[in-house]
Amino acid sequence: MGSTASQTRTSTYHPNAFKFVYSALKFTQEQLRRDRKPVISSHISGPELLDGLRKLALQNFGMLSITVLRHWGVTSTDDFGHIVFELIDAGEMCRTPHDHLSDFFGVYDFDKVFREDYTLDTSSAFNKSS
Repeated sequence: MGSTASQTRTSTYHPNAFKFVYSALKFTQEQLRRDRKPVISSHISGPELLDGLRKLALQNFGMLSITVLRHWGVTSTDDFGHIVFELIDAGEMCRTPHDHLSDFFGVYDFDKVFREDYTLDTSSAFNKSS
């Protein structure tokens, strides 16, 4: 991610939202084992990236995911799409002819994936090993 474009970007989204999307791209490529392939075969689709964004948010922020994302101005998968396309326009991400902003629209509901479906792993709290 180029620091000049990041510092001069004018957007309704917090700068950390852009950093997070970029981190999620790398995270998703690693999860799908596409991080060591040529650019074309390392491509991540909108829905794949959104799944990675969801997983990374839950991993990093847990039950505070929706609060952190809202603080950054991100309230839906649509917002992630707008951020991705701002990064593309800034030359910080690449796209294929098959990538469209609409790929990000309405993919999942934030309240459902970050609140309703959230489960706290308490297994280590009840581990009897000492």
